[in-house]
Amino acid sequence: MNLRTHTPIVVKLNSGVAPVNKVDYRRVLACLDGYMNIALEQTEVYVSGQVKHKCGDAFIPGNVLYVSTEKRRM
Repeated sequence: MNLRTHTPIVVKLNSGVAPVNKVDYRRVLACLDGYMNIALEQTEVYVSGQVKHKCGDAFIPGNVLYVSTEKRRM
């Protein structure tokens, strides 16, 4: 995967079950390793498209289904 740090991204997790509400983690990529462990800065948790939590720095272990760059919204 070719992502640059300090790039806004969207992360969706592979939970193994069909979620009732779609959960995304969005914000700035701090670090990504070969095992798909992801560190985010200024993290926001979205449920069904709405911001539910703002949690600052976050670590997401390698159970990632989808990672995409996100256009900045100012």
